[in-house]
Amino acid sequence: MQNENRSSMKIAVCPGSFDPITKGHLDIIRRTAKLFERVIVLVSVNPAKTNFAFTIEERVDFIRRVTTDLDNVEVDSSDGLLADYLRAKGACAIVKGLRAVSDFEYEFQMSLANKVLNPEAETVIMTAAAENMYLGSSIVKQIASFGGDISNFVPECLLQEIQVRLSRK
Repeated sequence: MQNENRSSMKIAVCPGSFDPITKGHLDIIRRTAKLFERVIVLVSVNPAKTNFAFTIEERVDFIRRVTTDLDNVEVDSSDGLLADYLRAKGACAIVKGLRAVSDFEYEFQMSLANKVLNPEAETVIMTAAAENMYLGSSIVKQIASFGGDISNFVPECLLQEIQVRLSRK
């Protein structure tokens, strides 16, 4: 990949809040890495979401740690418009994971808005693997806050850190 012209590379961006990253997120990232030459996992600031359990820096670090084996994946953060970020990075696709029909309407609206803002970018929807259909960061946070076992939901190398932060004091 070192000698490749980045302008001709097919670059995808996987945006999300990743608070915290789950095995479902990681599955979408791994599958995206098989389809695109370069993948940027973007921890994006969503003004509609507040009360994060982890800082942006922590979330970026978590993602870097669980994707070290993926040579074509990098991690970044942004507080601007996704459409502008894609343009700046020369990315051609936004990849989003879809867990349930309830996710579709929001992702569909975002896809249309991003297409208006950046007509060159396509939105690619990946359906979650069957074992991750119910899995979201909110569920992980809720289970952990009650002292429940989240080992099936988050990458093993992050389990202890996530559990300590999310458990009730």
